[in-house]
Amino acid sequence: MIIIMTTVETEKDADRLSKELVENKLAACVSVFPVRSTYYWMEKIVEKQPEFLLIIKTLEEKVSEAIKYLKENHPYSVPEIVTIKAEAHGKYVDWMLGYLLGLEFKK
Repeated sequence: MIIIMTTVETEKDADRLSKELVENKLAACVSVFPVRSTYYWMEKIVEKQPEFLLIIKTLEEKVSEAIKYLKENHPYSVPEIVTIKAEAHGKYVDWMLGYLLGLEFKK
């Protein structure tokens, strides 16, 4: 399993990206959290900027397509796109494989 993380400025953008990633089978699940970010941008430090963090759960087979989608549809000109290799366990893995790859899922 791969976790992709990205941030956006508005909840509307977070909802749009989440829905499209799942509908297009680029992610099995996307969790969205309100966060505050501090970062360097345009020659100054931006502090406590409210954003929404998307935690995108997908498979190795879908990572390239998901990243391509984010690059093409992200509202930021320089989007943060971070991937983390993770382990999922039990029936969650079976469910992900079933949805994203069309394999049989037994509840």
